[in-house]
Amino acid sequence: MEMNVQHQQPLQGKVALVFGGSRGIGEAIVRRLATDGASVALTYVTSSERAAETVRAAGAEGVELLAIRADSQDVQAIKGAVEQTIQRFRRLDIVVVNAGLLMRGAIDAFSLADFDRMVEVNVRGVFAALHYAAPQMEDGGRIITIGSNTAIRTGFTGSSVYSMTKAAVAVLVRGVAIDLAPRRITVNNVQPGPTATDMTAGHADLVKPLIPLGRLGEPAEIAGLVAYLAGEEAAFITGASVTIDGGYVA
Repeated sequence: MEMNVQHQQPLQGKVALVFGGSRGIGEAIVRRLATDGASVALTYVTSSERAAETVRAAGAEGVELLAIRADSQDVQAIKGAVEQTIQRFRRLDIVVVNAGLLMRGAIDAFSLADFDRMVEVNVRGVFAALHYAAPQMEDGGRIITIGSNTAIRTGFTGSSVYSMTKAAVAVLVRGVAIDLAPRRITVNNVQPGPTATDMTAGHADLVKPLIPLGRLGEPAEIAGLVAYLAGEEAAFITGASVTIDGGYVA
């Protein structure tokens, strides 16, 4: 029986750019998009070895990959990542903004310097990625930001600034979805809860009792939702924030 390759690789022929794609959730997203047939550019900051490993592993799917060093605190680096993607692949269909920064601290102890840095990466960096990528994207493209369920429920002391930045992204997505709707570019926000990555290492026992399903999420599960939103079946979903957290905010 002849296999339906297009069905197995729903993103065949598409080009994706994943900001923050060298490890954790970002790495899982890169691998899933590659499995679904997309060529993928990914950015990293310091994890050059991890980025190279992600490229090697995802490249086994038979698609092209490109690792770009770009700090999401630097808007020119963000612009450069978009330009390098276009130069290499000649098109851009899917943009995933996963790069983010987490710092905790009570409001009376959280420094203004740390506040500025968090806003620069988590809000300004997301805006810049969308600002520079949108004009280069094909009509009917997909933009997906990776937010956090802390936009709905903070849950822990010292998380106020992080939660604020993630709530800002959720609001930004709603407006950008309207801006880009005439071009059929959908814009959605995925809000993971506690997920088994380097960021949650050592905190699993503290968090698990708060999750009705009794476990942390897996990066591959977040990537699966991103892949769905990047595909044709999600063409009528835009301006949405989709929470995937095992019932944490239920």
